[in-house]
Amino acid sequence: MPSIETVKFPSVSGATLAGVVDVPDGEVRAWAVFAHGFTLGKNSAAASRISKALARHGIGVLRYDAAGLGSSTGDWSETTFSTKVDDIKQAAAFMAESGRPISLLIGHSLGGAAVLGAIGSLEEVKAVVTISAPFEPSHALHLLDEAMDDVEREGIGEVTLGGKRLQVRKQLVDDLRRADLSACIHGMHRPLLVMHSPTDQTVGIDNAGQIFETAKHPKSFISLEGSNHLLTDKVQTDRAALLIAAWADQYLPAG
Repeated sequence: MPSIETVKFPSVSGATLAGVVDVPDGEVRAWAVFAHGFTLGKNSAAASRISKALARHGIGVLRYDAAGLGSSTGDWSETTFSTKVDDIKQAAAFMAESGRPISLLIGHSLGGAAVLGAIGSLEEVKAVVTISAPFEPSHALHLLDEAMDDVEREGIGEVTLGGKRLQVRKQLVDDLRRADLSACIHGMHRPLLVMHSPTDQTVGIDNAGQIFETAKHPKSFISLEGSNHLLTDKVQTDRAALLIAAWADQYLPAG
């Protein structure tokens, strides 16, 4: 059975990010980083189950909590989409420094948008996977409606997301509005797998179409038929991991 290694590494914000590496039992085919959604975390259904399942297929995965979430230090309200992108680069650097350079980059929901923003700086990455990702990071702003009046008027507001009461600052709102991934996607020059449920009620399937159309070949699309946005069904996450492992095999380093 795969094992779990607890790790820590620095965020660009100065916080300490807490993560785990799901380590395959036996030969390691490749190493990967998994970026979770907006306010989810390393133990969310998509992050934990897909990472554990990939480890069973020989792909070791680092998943971690963003600053101010889970076991990581720092203040979530001080983060932005840009810091989420930069912390993916920090995660990749940590893996390289520990002798486990990554070949695969995976992102779920807003984490999927973030990996598209980070990939241009990560030459070691051979392939990229997005799961239920928005084409425009500003799509996440609808989750902040509760706080927007206060943010626009006072520069800060509060919102409940995933059962957590969080502060939202104008710097996050402005950064989400400014972010444009079109050039990143068009110029990534890496194989891309876009995975999305046609019945996703949080991030519509049209986002997958926009990402796919903007990217150059080689690119692939897999429909996560029957899945919800958070991939809370274990059967679906195991299936997603199996499909990712099979797709990525042709792009990973030779064993």
